[in-house]
Amino acid sequence: MSRRDFLARSGGAALAISAAGLLLDACASSSQGASSGSGTPYPLARPSQPVSWPVTGSDVIASGLEPEKNATLQLYNWEEYIYTKVVDAFAAKYDCQVEITTFGTMNEALAKLNTGQVNFDVFWPTVDIIGQLVTGKLLRPLNHSYIANIDQVWPQFQNPFYDQDWHFTVPYTVYTTGIAYRKDHVTQDPYTMSNGWSMLWNPAYRGYESILDDYREGLSLGLLKNGITDLNTTSQAQLTLAKNSLIELIDMDKIQINDSYTAIPDDQVWVQQAWSGAIVSTPSEMPKGQSPSVIGYWFPPSGRGPVNNDTMAVLSSGDNPVLAHLFLNYMLEYGNAMENFAWLGYQPPQRQITATSLVKEGFIPPNLASCTVLPSYFGVGYRELELSPSADLAWNSAWQEFSAGA
Repeated sequence: MSRRDFLARSGGAALAISAAGLLLDACASSSQGASSGSGTPYPLARPSQPVSWPVTGSDVIASGLEPEKNATLQLYNWEEYIYTKVVDAFAAKYDCQVEITTFGTMNEALAKLNTGQVNFDVFWPTVDIIGQLVTGKLLRPLNHSYIANIDQVWPQFQNPFYDQDWHFTVPYTVYTTGIAYRKDHVTQDPYTMSNGWSMLWNPAYRGYESILDDYREGLSLGLLKNGITDLNTTSQAQLTLAKNSLIELIDMDKIQINDSYTAIPDDQVWVQQAWSGAIVSTPSEMPKGQSPSVIGYWFPPSGRGPVNNDTMAVLSSGDNPVLAHLFLNYMLEYGNAMENFAWLGYQPPQRQITATSLVKEGFIPPNLASCTVLPSYFGVGYRELELSPSADLAWNSAWQEFSAGA
């Protein structure tokens, strides 16, 4: 299963609220007074309002240190979100052991980190929780001298708006959220539709549709179906409109809620809201004798759709900060990043990638070329970013009202 197959199910809202509350309490107690005026003790990063998180010099490791000896590097990652062969190669290069501990949801991970009883070295945070992690002093500031391979990634991730000057994070993968479909059942061409997001509301696919089991992604689909592109809206009216649009799918065809990337190749679903990285892997799941060319993926060619990235960070609780820095650098090296991509399906933001190279080199099948994520998407696409606690609660509540009846 992909790492996104493990997102929260029906009880996710209560867990999200409790885990976020725990960490926000910790953030508030350690905040230096920074406030966005949004009900959080720290600013909410936006492309129009970039954030440079404060760094205390004493928290940064010295330059020129040797890797820890007889060490076991502890990775805390999503389930099945890194190729173990790449990890093993790092262990061999630096003569160390590496252990991977996994989590199913980010809320689960936050709750565990907030106990202060873990000593993980490297963590894979999503962009929308970096404020909590930094303000809660869970991340160790990076010493850039160990991470020269940052030059190999797209320029926007060398100075991202959510972490100016990349004090705490480096990029891991990029992805879009679009519509996957079976061309042998679906007569519509989403590329000719005025609003491709409305494809799931076609009764012709009754019983063979699904949306992602993710409150932000699911409600964002409802917003986009109604022409609303602010995927961080705090408008209750807009959230209600999105929720009611999703409820229409229940009334139409008892919409499925799942993140499975086998549903499309297994012919259980014909139209599916999906992440690009998950769909890249679907051809290998096709039953023997069936052509993977029947699978399509729609994302607006203009790039005006949901787009996001995941990151890697060094935890302040880890025992091996030098090895942790070297691991980040290792994963940013082009060859290692692409070997990981070949297994994972989620694309790294490597500068050497072009609009055609991933298909030409066999990383993405020709019929799924639209799964390629381009740097330009991050200038025009729609980002799901960190919300204030009250806004997050409103999103969770709307999602629960919908999902309870699905």
